[in-house]
Amino acid sequence: MRGRRVPRDLAAARRLTWFREYTDGVTLSGTPNGDWNGRSNVMQRSRVGVVGAGRVGAVLASRLRAAGHEIAGVSARSDASRLRVATLLGDVPVLEPQAVAARADVLLLAVPDDVLGDVAEDLAPHVRAGVVVLHTSGRHGLAVLAPFAAAGARTIAFHPAMTFTGTEVDLDRSCVVGLTAGDGERELAEALAADIDGTPVWIAEVDRTTYHAALAHGANHLTTIVAQAMDLLRGIGAEDPAAVLRPLLHAALDNTLAYGDAALTGPVARGDVSTVRAHLDAIDADTALAYRALAAATATRVGAQEVLDEVTAS
Repeated sequence: MRGRRVPRDLAAARRLTWFREYTDGVTLSGTPNGDWNGRSNVMQRSRVGVVGAGRVGAVLASRLRAAGHEIAGVSARSDASRLRVATLLGDVPVLEPQAVAARADVLLLAVPDDVLGDVAEDLAPHVRAGVVVLHTSGRHGLAVLAPFAAAGARTIAFHPAMTFTGTEVDLDRSCVVGLTAGDGERELAEALAADIDGTPVWIAEVDRTTYHAALAHGANHLTTIVAQAMDLLRGIGAEDPAAVLRPLLHAALDNTLAYGDAALTGPVARGDVSTVRAHLDAIDADTALAYRALAAATATRVGAQEVLDEVTAS
């Protein structure tokens, strides 16, 4: 994996190059091909369609519009999605997915992993040759977009490695974007990543699942652990569990990102078997399941055999 920031002016230049190729002999938005000034405006303002106005799709649409792209339409089935569109995108038209696909020069699919393949099969007949199609899945690479590629589209796996709320809070956050693309789409993919203030990191097709597992394990499971810790503190009367945990968690995360296993402190690292046993006796059964599993993993990494024996005992 390799990450580097792409400056916005370079991103714009790359879009110019791509659209010069894409619009050769083609008229977009009623702009005559012979008018260079008109064409340069078109090249910097692609028509983006977004299928799936969930937490990710609505935010990315807003950021792409802020970067100068036109949002030609979005699909939004639920009341929550339509509210996001109204809040973040205003009067952008809400359309059926097929209509969004037909309007777009760049089609962004922000749908759940398990339905992405079906969505690709359904929408591929509605795109024009040369259209850029990207999805926001971390797990999937280019293979899931094969129906679009067969229709002549240019495909990109475009995963923003960030947790989204689907609100304005997300609009100022930057993140890594996990990219997979063919050689002909690499510069365009990096330019689009720069448009959302992202740092591109290239992921091989065969490594997408491992890449996504690393992010889910590090971030999603962190949420569960922290929520359980907050529940325990709340249960003993802490009025603001977040305030109790925040300094410790920030320090632990920063130290681990800098030093890896060497940052570990606490009873497992010290081999304090009696403390680990007392913890397991004091907490609820659901939290104890997670505690045992993570204490065992921690003990294995630091070679704390006595602790490992304790937490894995039936």
